[in-house]
Amino acid sequence: MVRSTGCDRVDKPLFRRETLSRDMTVAIEMGYTTAGASAALDLEELLATRLLVQGNSGSGKSHLLRRLLEQSAPWVQQSIIDPEGDFVSLADRFGHLVIDAEEHTERGLQVAGERARIHRISTVLNLEGLDAENQMRRAAAFLGGLFEAARDHWYPMLVVVDEAQLFAPSVAGEVSDEARKLSLGAMTNLMCRGRKRGLAGVIATQRLAKLAKNVAAEASNFLMGRTFLDIDMARAADLLGMERRQADAFRDLERGQFMALGPALARRPLGLRIGPTETQPRNATPRLMPLPEATLEDARAVILAAPPPENIRPQRRSSPDLLGQLMAAKSATLEIRPDAVQPLSAEELTERRERVDSILRAVMAEPDAGFRAIGILYQEFVVRCRIAGLGSAVPDLTDFRRMLTHARAGLGSDMPEDDAWQDVSVRASILPEDMQGVFMMIARAAKEGWPCPNDAAIARAYGSHSLRRARRLLTYIEEQGLIVCQLDGAGRRIVTLVELAWATAPGDPNAEELPTEQGCSSSSP
Repeated sequence: MVRSTGCDRVDKPLFRRETLSRDMTVAIEMGYTTAGASAALDLEELLATRLLVQGNSGSGKSHLLRRLLEQSAPWVQQSIIDPEGDFVSLADRFGHLVIDAEEHTERGLQVAGERARIHRISTVLNLEGLDAENQMRRAAAFLGGLFEAARDHWYPMLVVVDEAQLFAPSVAGEVSDEARKLSLGAMTNLMCRGRKRGLAGVIATQRLAKLAKNVAAEASNFLMGRTFLDIDMARAADLLGMERRQADAFRDLERGQFMALGPALARRPLGLRIGPTETQPRNATPRLMPLPEATLEDARAVILAAPPPENIRPQRRSSPDLLGQLMAAKSATLEIRPDAVQPLSAEELTERRERVDSILRAVMAEPDAGFRAIGILYQEFVVRCRIAGLGSAVPDLTDFRRMLTHARAGLGSDMPEDDAWQDVSVRASILPEDMQGVFMMIARAAKEGWPCPNDAAIARAYGSHSLRRARRLLTYIEEQGLIVCQLDGAGRRIVTLVELAWATAPGDPNAEELPTEQGCSSSSP
């Protein structure tokens, strides 16, 4: 439904590159209020204020999201993060592009997100078939692509995240800390910083208690469905401005009934029932049906029949356990050569350190090594070290992180550790771990008098493709009082380290490659 305060007429939807008149308001019909009146949602207000939907399983959350998506599809670009594949049916009716995340890498999904914004294509990211950790990683990559699109492509966009507690959990679960950090960061960016980029987050969750508070707190519109746990009812009542004694009303809501509040919905809590949808989910709710008529003997013959022989199909030979074999070989070597655990001489230690540095350089020289997760890099590093016969000298993950920070900064084991450089290491420690390599790279350039690293080199040292992120990173380090950035008359950047008074030579921040005199290319330390 389109409401107009003037005489303008809308002949074509927004996705045909037509624009609405300034005095037009797009109101999406969500259903009916308890009084029987039409319940409308102001789409333009929603784009500016975001929406949170909460309700137990079976309360009608997915149906509500489907209604919202169907009604708004002609007016605004959409992107759905779909962990169960419920919304892929929108493609047949409304032309959404379905992206099966299982078939793409994280980098591929990030690029897909950027391209979807550039070309204004509505998408469904189908995460069905992936485990929890890979769902989080791929969703974070795709959301990152949407978020990092260039300013020229910040068109209005609804970003719907179903089962948001999976991607922004309030507490650590069984997934790795790195995956949780990536996913939570992407969801936080969507809800906290997405508005200026045209991204309107619509998140749905079964339980508010499982959703990170900093993500939920950014929503200004709420649709609260049936829930039974006291803690969830209390939080829902608080968000709607209801008294605690009124929270029991959430237990009495029927499927498809919600309490609404927010600038895009109603200024006071309003009960409404969601209307019907044009499409249906693939995973429909199971319906009761008569059991098949079969005698007990027939059932016994079918259920307890002998299993088929295991050799019906030739079994694939399992891949060898490389790490297991290497560890076994290491144990055997130590048993044969007990003197292997003897203290090493200074020359042997130096040789071993050089071999470890050589292996790290080989790992970092691989394509896209600067953008891969630390855990994956470490696994490959360990395998290479053990193949090279360094099983007993493999650094642990903590040491590897430090080595990786130095490698991305272009520092090797031959870097002199004088008092001034020790001061640099101390200063770097006040920064987050993923920023320390960037600071040390700049510090080395300043110490040697090399040109200031360009934005591409800084982004790569940080593990990102975004040049804007590199510039924001420099701004953050400067705000911590560690560096001072300035431009000369030719627009070249000079970075000076505070107190040490080391300064880089002028460098073009927009250059495509790292200056060769710094001793390290943009692809290797």
